[in-house]
Amino acid sequence: MTINVAVTGATGRMGRVIVDLIESTDELALHAALDSSSSLDEMVGADVLIDVTNLEFSERAVSFALAHGLNVVVGTSGWNADRLTELEGEIPADRGVLVVPNFSVGSVLSTHLAAIAGRFFDSIEVIEAHHDRKIDSPSGTAVRTAEAIAAARDTALEPPFADQTARGEVVAGIPVHSMRLRGVVADQQVILGGVGEVVTIRHETLSPGAYSHGIELALRQSPDLRGLTVGLDALLGLESGR
Repeated sequence: MTINVAVTGATGRMGRVIVDLIESTDELALHAALDSSSSLDEMVGADVLIDVTNLEFSERAVSFALAHGLNVVVGTSGWNADRLTELEGEIPADRGVLVVPNFSVGSVLSTHLAAIAGRFFDSIEVIEAHHDRKIDSPSGTAVRTAEAIAAARDTALEPPFADQTARGEVVAGIPVHSMRLRGVVADQQVILGGVGEVVTIRHETLSPGAYSHGIELALRQSPDLRGLTVGLDALLGLESGR
């Protein structure tokens, strides 16, 4: 069966990777490639929308897609826990939305490992770096990682001096420090401190090709999903951090 895919943000950094992947993959067909000047009507008739834009546009595109019978894959940053709760209530019973903070399988595994390790340490911080054209910070991956660690724990984290701006943005009790640098694709370190030891879980993306497997996996499975799914974890068969 051929899966017809509409792409919003098709001319952007990630959008170009997605369009190239669709055009080179059997069983995937490009229905429409939308940019900021396109009408959302162009996606009507597709099986799946994959959205890699900005949060404001993404919210409109996702609502439009669901209202017109499409399943959705969201690769846009900014869909935090509160927004996901609202989104879950808007999804029709026969539709599905997959929100993917990061399409890199290695990144997903790193977050999974961090959630496991985070149960055993009470001093945890995240340092994330992306290219200097990434608008949002912290990254969606860093937010997802912090939330996954917090969800796996029995007790909440209380970082010291959290009210100081230099301590980073505190997400789910974990300080997250963001860097935006030329020459970087994506790099995340989860640093866990204990008595007499430090554990670092690091994932570095060296090229956009790292996202290809995750994008293809998401698109192939998205027509069968129902309700809200967050992350590639379930698609990869990963259990929770507990």
